[in-house]
Amino acid sequence: MDAIRALDQIEEIHRQIAKGEVYRGYRSVPLALSGLLGLVSAWLQPVALGTSDPIGFVLYWTAIAGAAAFVGSSEIIYNYCVHEDATGRRKTRKVVGQFLPSVVGGGAMTVCFTHLSPSLVPLLPGLWAICFGIGIFASRPYLPRASGWVALFYYAVGFALLWIARGPEPLTGWWVGGTFGAGQLMAAVVLWWNLERT
Repeated sequence: MDAIRALDQIEEIHRQIAKGEVYRGYRSVPLALSGLLGLVSAWLQPVALGTSDPIGFVLYWTAIAGAAAFVGSSEIIYNYCVHEDATGRRKTRKVVGQFLPSVVGGGAMTVCFTHLSPSLVPLLPGLWAICFGIGIFASRPYLPRASGWVALFYYAVGFALLWIARGPEPLTGWWVGGTFGAGQLMAAVVLWWNLERT
């Protein structure tokens, strides 16, 4: 009986230690590159996508989001497949699993809003930013404490974008690319400053 209780206590201690450990799979360079991809994509966005083609706007930024997600997570994927042991892979799955529901939620909103009416598309950049902030907050127990400021940045910008989304104004690429570009660059600085600088 005492041995079972002791094993339960040890397991609880391991759970508490795991919560306090900072995940080191996210790296500053891939995140910074994904941020730069967002900024360049905002600059290159064809004007017609924001004025007369809201569905094209969504498709353009969905493709950019996929590319940026691949760039930003490339080192995580590589380390997961090549370097990590079973414990490291389990932690990666746990941390990424904390973040993914917010991305899935953003994707579900995108599909539903574009299906219901193209007039709802101006709301998406703000909702995407808020969903991304939620994902960062969900992962925060495994990230440096300063990552909370990055999540708050996404919340604040998401709220501002929802506030100005009045419909007839053109959709600018800077609403998405500027938000995510700046946010990813901020996240890269937080990671570099707290985990990578010597």
